[in-house]
Amino acid sequence: MILYIVRRVIMLFPILLLISIVSFIVIELPPGDWVSNYITNLRNSGIELQEEEAARLTAMYGFDQPSYVRYAKWMQGIVTKGDFGWSFQWGKPVNDILRERLPFTILISFSALILSWLIAIPVGIYSATHPYSITDYIATILAFVWVATPGFLLAFVAAWLVFHYTGFSPLGLNSTDFLDAPWNTAKLIDRIKHLILPIVIIGLSGTGATIRVMRANLLDELKKQYVTTARSKGVPELTILFKYPVRIAFNPLFSTIGWLLPAIISGEVIISVVLSIPTMGPTLLRATLAQDMYLVGSIVLILSSLTVLGTLISDIYLAWADPRIRFEGTGK
Repeated sequence: MILYIVRRVIMLFPILLLISIVSFIVIELPPGDWVSNYITNLRNSGIELQEEEAARLTAMYGFDQPSYVRYAKWMQGIVTKGDFGWSFQWGKPVNDILRERLPFTILISFSALILSWLIAIPVGIYSATHPYSITDYIATILAFVWVATPGFLLAFVAAWLVFHYTGFSPLGLNSTDFLDAPWNTAKLIDRIKHLILPIVIIGLSGTGATIRVMRANLLDELKKQYVTTARSKGVPELTILFKYPVRIAFNPLFSTIGWLLPAIISGEVIISVVLSIPTMGPTLLRATLAQDMYLVGSIVLILSSLTVLGTLISDIYLAWADPRIRFEGTGK
């Protein structure tokens, strides 16, 4: 098991290097750059900019150098100093922007994932053990409704309902009374109130699909011969259910962590825009439109690294749950 984990970790380094190269190439593909767009906007607004000044700006931000030189300097800063570069649009280091917005994104995303699984897994198990019952039909209908309803629409409706019936505006991270107030218990409670709605909306967005996956996997397992054999030997039903079928039905859920982590973080863009939550999604959208290359590249690199990390976590879990995987190629 340890050798399997070590082998998988060693494989991460060339993958991350390739991801960084592809990320930089992708953000270099659109024509022009931030400086050229900035100069064009200045001239369109009536400000005359001399060619010498335009050349000075281009040299100051390093766009007079070849792409591979900028990539080498960018990666050198990340590897040696943890410096992700400079955000042209915000006028400050990318590290400061990530430090401000990444914690909220991780908090909301992981809380939404936990909420989604806390709802979907018990409902999926109950639906699979009581197929074609009234409860199963109700859960199926709700699952399809959650899958078919866009998250931003749920955010619109939920925000209006909360404000209409309680008078509390769930937009933003804090109420206007606490924007400039020092941290205290009242501000912490207000912050928690504002985080509840985005966590619930993002969590419910993935709940329907998880219910369907859990129900289908568990139904397949309950029809297999080892379950029938255990029942014929008089093993209690709960023991049969949770010792093997439920455990095996978890495998497809954990195998999707590789794409689930970045999907949750990047997939809440519109929801965060609707609810005015300063997370990574709106930041990536705004930076992409402005061609803020180092900020875009850093966020894309982080999302891609989360994919690799999630795949590693799912591989380790599957290797622990299935001995055939961890002994593959060892001759044992």
